[in-house]
Amino acid sequence: MKQDILFISDLHLSLEKPEITRRFVDFLQQRARQAEALYILGDLFDAWIGDDDNTPPNKSVKNALKQLSASGTKVFLLQGNRDFLLGQRFCDETGIILLDEFAVIELSGQPTLLTHGDLLCSDDLAYQAFRLKSRSPEWQQNVLSKPLWLRLLAARWYRLRSYFHKRKKNQDIMDVNQKTVLETLRKFECRTLIHGHTHRPATHIVSIDGHAGQRIVLADWKKHSGECLCWDGAVFLRESL
Repeated sequence: MKQDILFISDLHLSLEKPEITRRFVDFLQQRARQAEALYILGDLFDAWIGDDDNTPPNKSVKNALKQLSASGTKVFLLQGNRDFLLGQRFCDETGIILLDEFAVIELSGQPTLLTHGDLLCSDDLAYQAFRLKSRSPEWQQNVLSKPLWLRLLAARWYRLRSYFHKRKKNQDIMDVNQKTVLETLRKFECRTLIHGHTHRPATHIVSIDGHAGQRIVLADWKKHSGECLCWDGAVFLRESL
């Protein structure tokens, strides 16, 4: 009987990273099939420009997700800052369920908060301003109305621009703001938070109004390594892939 709950994020799948794609498909075909549910907490793709894009490796990833969901493992996905244009068509083609930017689930009766993590980095004001604009229906409709070839070129430019912008930024503003973390946990009445985005995997103990809590940061996947977080019904365990 499937019992494990798995969490992953920040794979940044792309044509330029075939090793990570192969590791992910293998994970879906083997480890994930043993689980009751898989939660993907954003940035599954390095850049998602619309559900009509079937350029490699998108089609093979869709097929592997469809096979996993058909096997009985429930698959949930939360959009990240790189794949926020991922929509209902993708979900229909893969059998996955799209979650809101904050989602509360129960693990052994305890509420647990899931998010990608970018909203917690509230010190990065320039990014938060762009995030607000890019989530508007008008902005997204304008982007998705462009021809696929033009969106592909724009995505390559965006990745290059993002790389150089990050090099100029203070590293501290790209990490979470502790006050924002506590405010978010209070808002959703949770003591456990799981997120990705920062690429700084760790488990942090936090104090919420005198109660102990934890913030679990998922690992990003690299060429020679991948990781998932497993809830086995009692404790969280990190598994190397």
